[in-house]
Amino acid sequence: MTPGFNDEKNGAGVSCNNVLVHNPNLDAMKEDILYHFHLGTATHDLPAMFGDVKFVCVGGSPWRMKAFIEYIGRELGLADPKTDYPNICAGTDRYAMYKVGPVLSVSHGMGIPSIAIMLHELIKLLYHARCTDVTVVRIGTSGGIGLKPGTVVITKQSVDACFQPRFEQVILGKPVVRSTELDSDLAEELLQCSKNLGDMETVIANTMCTMDFYEGQARLDGAFCSYTEEDKQNYLKEAYAAGVRNIEMESSVFAAMCKLSHLKAAVVCVTLLDRQKGDQLTSSHDVLQDYQQRPQLLVGHFIKRRLNAKNKGFSSSSSSSHGVDKAKTS
Repeated sequence: MTPGFNDEKNGAGVSCNNVLVHNPNLDAMKEDILYHFHLGTATHDLPAMFGDVKFVCVGGSPWRMKAFIEYIGRELGLADPKTDYPNICAGTDRYAMYKVGPVLSVSHGMGIPSIAIMLHELIKLLYHARCTDVTVVRIGTSGGIGLKPGTVVITKQSVDACFQPRFEQVILGKPVVRSTELDSDLAEELLQCSKNLGDMETVIANTMCTMDFYEGQARLDGAFCSYTEEDKQNYLKEAYAAGVRNIEMESSVFAAMCKLSHLKAAVVCVTLLDRQKGDQLTSSHDVLQDYQQRPQLLVGHFIKRRLNAKNKGFSSSSSSSHGVDKAKTS
């Protein structure tokens, strides 16, 4: 059996309304300090602040995540367009967090270590806040393989640099391997949503998650390079043959931790260039800005459609119950 899977499936876990934490020590703690968020169970009323959260969107840049919350606030009609959303994590410079209605927007920095720290504290926050039925989506940028720049990739599976669907971490000196499986129904729902957004080309495909931006992604323009253009192209061809269509640096640990926590999750990234044709970003600032907004538009449309469907369902059930009550009194 793969190391790590058995212990985490059958080991002690503490569940709370769909959010699972695999740590029995948490219940014995008088206070849980979410240090990198500048939040804590003794200093903040987390259920009051976050208990209504249904959608969490995470991305690398604090600026991008503030722009997303402003956009989704306008789309959902939940705030004045001129509203200035405060950074809930203003007491720290590690991450930024914004909220409007049932939507939480959080930055995670760059790379696996940074997003992993954020996810530990985010999952505990959702657990302490007693959140239910939460969907988590990573929105970001990536390098494409064989795709036109600006194409949005919804991740089918996150694979490592050897094209294996796994995330490996060393814990207590021993390798622990975790699954990077993502919710296929959620991915398909997002793909269907993209069809309502005009000519935004969108695909479902594997995403390769690497530990590095340069050598780990076969770039030729880093401070060090021990391989040739031919070596690079052969590697990218192997990746393409394995179903990989984009490369980034966070999806594997994101998928693994969300799966462990029973959180429905998706990764939605736009490709800024085709790595088979180059390594550096040469598109104009305006073009890159347009590309970067595409995952936000797609996920915003998805959230709006989900909430509209929920509200329609609530209205229908309310009308039905009123009809039953009226029939009983007739």
